[in-house]
Amino acid sequence: MSCAEIASFLAMTVFDKMKFNRYLTNLDSFIFACIGFYAIYLYTSYSGVGLSPDSLMYASAAEHFKSHGNFVTFTGTPITFFPVFYPLFLGIIDFVSRVNPVEAGAMINRFLFAAVVFTSGWIMERFLSHSRIYKWLILIAIIISPALLEIYSFLWSETLFILEVLFFIIAFWKYTHTYSIKSLVVVAVITAISCITRYAGVTVMGTGCLLILLESEISFRKKIIHEVIYGSISISLLVINLVYNSLATGLSTGTREPSITPFVKNLFYVGTVINDWGALSNKADSYAVLVASVIMLALIGVLAWKTWKKRINSYENIVIAFAVVYGAFIIISASISRYEQINSRLLSPMFIPLLISCTSWMPDVTRSIHPKGWKYAVAGVGIVAMLLFEYSTVLVDYQRWDDESDYGVPGYSDDSWNKSEFAPYLKKHKDLFKPDVPIYSDANEAVWLCTGLNSQLVPHRYFQKDVDKFYAQKKFYVIWFDSLYNKELISIRDIAAHRQLKVIGGAKEGKVYLSEQR
Repeated sequence: MSCAEIASFLAMTVFDKMKFNRYLTNLDSFIFACIGFYAIYLYTSYSGVGLSPDSLMYASAAEHFKSHGNFVTFTGTPITFFPVFYPLFLGIIDFVSRVNPVEAGAMINRFLFAAVVFTSGWIMERFLSHSRIYKWLILIAIIISPALLEIYSFLWSETLFILEVLFFIIAFWKYTHTYSIKSLVVVAVITAISCITRYAGVTVMGTGCLLILLESEISFRKKIIHEVIYGSISISLLVINLVYNSLATGLSTGTREPSITPFVKNLFYVGTVINDWGALSNKADSYAVLVASVIMLALIGVLAWKTWKKRINSYENIVIAFAVVYGAFIIISASISRYEQINSRLLSPMFIPLLISCTSWMPDVTRSIHPKGWKYAVAGVGIVAMLLFEYSTVLVDYQRWDDESDYGVPGYSDDSWNKSEFAPYLKKHKDLFKPDVPIYSDANEAVWLCTGLNSQLVPHRYFQKDVDKFYAQKKFYVIWFDSLYNKELISIRDIAAHRQLKVIGGAKEGKVYLSEQR
């Protein structure tokens, strides 16, 4: 054997060994991903995936896309309040598997959560200060997080969006090590898809633009060129989505009202969610504004310091940047536009980035401590503290699992719904409704789930023009669910005060009315 052949053999052997080691380093992430898959199985095995009004909006749009090629919901109108990619994602799975999203949702979420766990492990494996024990503790915290377990128990777009955020982090890190147009386009495409998965996907675009601006390894001229390329591609699909919405319904993102919660109140809500994530008692909510402020300012300070030190192109810093941009966006947007009170679901895409942002410094600090005795003592205290936090979190998880294993995931898939009398009644009596008479309900998504019929939500009491238009109709049906009270909607008593209502059907939990002008 010649020297060249020996060298070639040794090179191939080393290459194969490196390739094997690369897969081996992610074996633990794969094992944790399998555990994550099983965790979602436990929470969805009794009643299937959780179904909320939003879930059924996605599912109905997905089924209509599979059947008709467009995104019409159970209201009979195109989906506008949410962007189109998640229904498209569900519709493609429906088309390929021939299983509708409601039935397939639990399995979809198990795979998505497993992918989130594995991708998180992949990212942490490449931290500047890598620690195997740290990685394992964080992966455990992700798997047992009540916030994420709730998200992945429901048919919600956050399940896909969170994974897209992690893909963005990986793609952007690769871009910062090549600064090529090709790698930038990959980041931009992932960002564009995230923008039409959730409107909050603009935070991914904002993170990318911010990091390009802060990057010290490229010239100012190149920054401008890359910002233009990245921004143009990232926003393209969202612009198409919004234009389509405007042409189809006259509203780009559905009906939006001005906020009724000020900035400080929204900061307080963010703080309460962070306290809840940290397994703190309700007493800590007295300091919620301080908690949220300190964390946001600290992360901004770290990002500024890393920029000044020209150390911005690491996984840790990309993660911190997203946590800052997403947290700021939610607080500011909630202070401008009215939507549901800031809660764990709204902030869930921030959970993993915030968890990593607040802990990724620990391995580096521990290594810098001398002598070794003190180093091991500090590391031991950190590990014990993390394990105590995870133990308290598991207690919360167990209580929720104990409830849901008996009654199902809350919403339209739990026993309070499945074992009701009114839902089966509607399924058997779809012939009550004439096709030329509009149907209204206080839960129009439930009407679609039971009957497959399109219906409209009764008007919000604050939208007087909609209320007047509703009462002006000559004839309509009202399907009223007694247990689904919503104080923002006009009540059945309000309707009865303005219109004659005739009971034409019903069961224990609700009634069907025919309304005709007096």
